[in-house]
Amino acid sequence: MTSQPLTHRITARTALIRGLLCLLCMAVAALAVPQAHARKIDTVVIDAGHGGFNLGQRNGQVYEKWLALDVSLRLDKYLRKKGVKTVLTRRSDVFISLPERVRIANRYSKNSIFVSVHFNGASNRNAHGLETFHYSRNSKELAARIQTEIVRATRRRDRGVKQARFHVIRNTKQQAVLVECGFLTNARELKLCKTGKYRQAMAEAIGRGVLKHLKAIN
Repeated sequence: MTSQPLTHRITARTALIRGLLCLLCMAVAALAVPQAHARKIDTVVIDAGHGGFNLGQRNGQVYEKWLALDVSLRLDKYLRKKGVKTVLTRRSDVFISLPERVRIANRYSKNSIFVSVHFNGASNRNAHGLETFHYSRNSKELAARIQTEIVRATRRRDRGVKQARFHVIRNTKQQAVLVECGFLTNARELKLCKTGKYRQAMAEAIGRGVLKHLKAIN
């Protein structure tokens, strides 16, 4: 067997080294691309609970569906003034099924977070306070930021951040939370919930929590 000339072996080795360096550069560039082109979360899907024939919680002639819509519209206005894009699952007193709410939210799943607005109720008339629910682990920080803001703004009892399997936060693909804005079955909180001042404070507090979260994740 005849050996290859020295110059040929050096040329082959040089080509191999250049090829490996080229592959290394391509690998580094590929790793950098996802960070450089990660999609910004710039939209909030706002879901006003219940609606239409679905009254939600009630106390006398005060229905959850109305209060949830009012807070949602106020939240929508607040966020848009801050330059945040919004999508509402409903803008009026109409019934939207849970699967349809999820479908609406998931259309924007790649660049949004989801906030569902509700008011609470319990057989125990002494139950009171605010709580925020999440399902997925990656939604817990969003829930915590909103919970902190709504408790601070209203000085109501902090019932904490909790995990739950509510349909709209379990089946949405983006980070999703459900906010309970007070107990309509508690006389003192009902009185507060009926006031526009309280609902405005609640909407702005949810909005501040959302803004802090968007700043943290973008």
